[in-house]
Amino acid sequence: MYFLKSNIDYNCSLPFIKIKASIILLGMSLFLFSCEQNLEIELPNSQLTGVTVFEDTATANAALAELYVQLRDNTLVTGSSTGLGVMMGLYADELDYYSYPGQPAFNFYNHTVQPTDLAVGFYWNNGYKVIYGANAVIEGLRNSTVLSEEEKAPLMGQAYFIRAYVHFYLLNLFGGIPYIESTDYTVNSEVSRLMEIEVYQKIIADLVTSQSLLEEADSLGEHIYPTKITATAFLAKVYLFNEQWTLAKAAANDVINSGQFSIVQDLDSVFLPESSSTLWQLKPPFGNNTLEAQIFIFESGPPSFVSLRPDFVNDFDAADLRRQHWIGEATDGDNTWYFPNKYKLRLPTESSQEYSVLLRLEEIYLIRAEADAKLNNLSDARSDISIVRQRAGLENTTANTQQEILDAISKERKWEFFAEQGLRWFYLKHSNRASLILEPIKTGWRETDILLPLPQEELLLNPNLEPQNPGY
Repeated sequence: MYFLKSNIDYNCSLPFIKIKASIILLGMSLFLFSCEQNLEIELPNSQLTGVTVFEDTATANAALAELYVQLRDNTLVTGSSTGLGVMMGLYADELDYYSYPGQPAFNFYNHTVQPTDLAVGFYWNNGYKVIYGANAVIEGLRNSTVLSEEEKAPLMGQAYFIRAYVHFYLLNLFGGIPYIESTDYTVNSEVSRLMEIEVYQKIIADLVTSQSLLEEADSLGEHIYPTKITATAFLAKVYLFNEQWTLAKAAANDVINSGQFSIVQDLDSVFLPESSSTLWQLKPPFGNNTLEAQIFIFESGPPSFVSLRPDFVNDFDAADLRRQHWIGEATDGDNTWYFPNKYKLRLPTESSQEYSVLLRLEEIYLIRAEADAKLNNLSDARSDISIVRQRAGLENTTANTQQEILDAISKERKWEFFAEQGLRWFYLKHSNRASLILEPIKTGWRETDILLPLPQEELLLNPNLEPQNPGY
């Protein structure tokens, strides 16, 4: 975030997390976290206050824009070295680590994560920071007497979607968590963890609300803001993770049958901004390209940070076009290393040519395939698997039984979504395959590693968060 220099400690607290509130200049992707404390100085007219943020759609949109900036640069799904694509890629079976011992990424790679690790606090604090911001937007819009209901609706829909989205990832990292729906510190500082089923119910409720408020289509045509279909697509995923197979299939059907999206046949075009398979993506600052490309691509070996595991790369079918188009190679003459090459551009360009894709149609096809398999609609499940395989230049799946089909879906996800926001890890966890896959290759793996520990600092600040997750 961009902080103004004011020497004022706003002491505005997130749920069980002490932060400093920021007042952001409009021209710098402005946003205000509302605080209960009364400021004892008069704010300059050039800055936004909690009241003026929601006096017109331009400033309200700017408040929302900061949430997207935080998602892109500083939160769970950022493409940077601290994002889930790197950290959970190391935690699972996608990436090898080459940097210094003792770093957070090293601990994730070796399964020596502790409650005091910086990365654990990073995910918790920054996740709830965005949730707090979404709540501030919801409350500000709700209380606005200037904006019309028609103006408020799509903005509130985006905030509800973001709140649900971030809670989903926190839930799947930490297990039962608090679900924060207010900016009231006196309430948030004493919240308790909810059972996972309760968190899923609240996530679903927020997504259903967002569906009712969001616009039918992204008016800019870039898919950088959630729409009704985006909310429906993410609902399909949430229903799947909550084992509501019929609802997951119905939501996936709505997305696939909407006619708004289609699978791109050219693999080199899948991650371009105009891709017809992209449901939602985050736009870099003008002229920049993705953080993912900056982190993953290297031109000579050995790698300085991470690379794809050789056994992961070798698991691809020799005819799989994803192996050819989405994996790069670097050598020192004697050895070869591999890197994710879905995004190709590390350096700035005249205008941004690659955006960070968070949700795409291929995932929805495989969600529907799994839901059908669980519902014993095996022929339909095979058909959806084959659609994804055909684009990769592969034959239709030969899986026949329910278990074979579920195994085939797991493999397609592995090959299709590697190095994307930790999707490999989350689907291993969802399908109860994490121990099966990781125990043979990770000497530090324990079954309790299925969840990260809660940050120790948060347990000290709020004992209601106890107990700590097993194994820590």
